[in-house]
Amino acid sequence: MTAPSPAQEPAGGSAAAPRRVVLASRNEGKLRELRRILAASGLPIEVVGLPAGPEVAETGTTFAENALIKARAAVAQTGLAAIADDSGLTVDELAGMPGVRSARWAGVREGSREDRDAANNALLLAQLDDVPAERRGAAFVCAAALVTPEGVERVVHGSLRGRLLTSGRGEGGFGYDPLFVADGETRTNAELTADEKDLISHRGRAMRELASAIAALPTAAG
Repeated sequence: MTAPSPAQEPAGGSAAAPRRVVLASRNEGKLRELRRILAASGLPIEVVGLPAGPEVAETGTTFAENALIKARAAVAQTGLAAIADDSGLTVDELAGMPGVRSARWAGVREGSREDRDAANNALLLAQLDDVPAERRGAAFVCAAALVTPEGVERVVHGSLRGRLLTSGRGEGGFGYDPLFVADGETRTNAELTADEKDLISHRGRAMRELASAIAALPTAAG
């Protein structure tokens, strides 16, 4: 009998099941983005969304603290290994703000995600109204956390430097993407394709680093 080639699966065998993890977010945009990033990594990881449940209070003072809070809560709710991120925009002229308050910068909690984004962008532009181009530096920052039911915890970071425009451009992305031009780019994040953004984004960088840690988890943790 001829032995199967490396590309063939032996009779009765099966490919390794993908590692199953839950994303500690009900944001469909984030879920799609993370699935794209992890699919591009080529690692066998299946990401599922967070089931319905109470919102978790993000009481941390840093991105890392908030990411861990959300991931721990998702583990407690689902029993699965969980990943979470906390991301935001840090503006040089505003001493690093809005930072961990990026999603709530304008204080608007009602309405659609698009309405809240528009309010946040409008406030930020008003605060930078008289700031010249050379002082409009900013960075997107992401802390991504992995927490398992066995108590494994890991946090990685990613960032993307750039500058803020005086008005928005582009229809893609979300949040402050229409205002942000990455260093070395002429287009805003909202003008990039999804794949182009994933390649350079703060979240893409952090999640690619975290992917290897997810794939290395013992089977019982996934």
